[in-house]
Amino acid sequence: MGLRRRLRNGITLARDSIDVLRDHPNLLWFPLLAGTAGVVFVVLAFGVGVGLLPLTVLVNAPEATLYVALAVGYFGSAFLAVLFTAGLMFATKDAIEGREPSVRAGLRAAWQHKGTLFAWAVVSTLVGLVVRVLQESDNLAGVIAGVLLSTSWAVITYFVVPVAIFEDEDIRGVFGRSVDIVRDTWGESLGAEFGLGFVHAALFLVALLVAVVVFVASGSIAAAAAVGLPLFVVAFVVASTLNGIAKVALYEYATTGQPPNYFENVDFDVGGENDGTRQPKSPLQDRLRGGI
Repeated sequence: MGLRRRLRNGITLARDSIDVLRDHPNLLWFPLLAGTAGVVFVVLAFGVGVGLLPLTVLVNAPEATLYVALAVGYFGSAFLAVLFTAGLMFATKDAIEGREPSVRAGLRAAWQHKGTLFAWAVVSTLVGLVVRVLQESDNLAGVIAGVLLSTSWAVITYFVVPVAIFEDEDIRGVFGRSVDIVRDTWGESLGAEFGLGFVHAALFLVALLVAVVVFVASGSIAAAAAVGLPLFVVAFVVASTLNGIAKVALYEYATTGQPPNYFENVDFDVGGENDGTRQPKSPLQDRLRGGI
């Protein structure tokens, strides 16, 4: 399948994801609640401490203690984001299989895999910090290494969350299995990212244009922010939801060989006949599956 055709399929996948969201708008609650829960957790982790402890104690607190508090807030909010993403994927699976999705059922199902999801949140956050340090370094080699690490990590871990929750893999097994599925759907995954990226860009562009129009009409930055910021939040919530829906659709086809409901018009091509079995893995994939 040529690149142009793959990208066209990606746009079709994004359009079909919008159809799922149109029929089940309650899926939007997952990223919205994820963001809210993350903010609340950070406020509680730091704000309560500041409110309960005397200022002199905070000022004289050991540096290690402050780093521990920072880590708790950082990893805790990351875990909540992963948990709600997993809940979204469970709910999406219910939707495309003809069941009515709910936030409570999705989060309940995601919570059953809390150990693996927490481990993934910690690993992904640590890798993200390493990438940031490399990309913000003054060394060109470090910047290049950061870009390469970020790109390869995104590819390797593209299906980590659906593998963790739908196949009940532990943290050591999710990486190798994710590589398996990426290998089988690399063209569709690339096309999906392009198609969804186009939709995401359109959403944020609309929000920006509205904010600019308000600023030009009123001359007030505060008014533009009051209108634009909520629109950016809406754009982020919609974009995150569509991304989760499309990823579940790709995962379902890669593991069953059949286009899921809502996505029958996507010309899936997994690089060979898919009979529901795994294709032979490379030594690299075996090492990834064996542990990290």
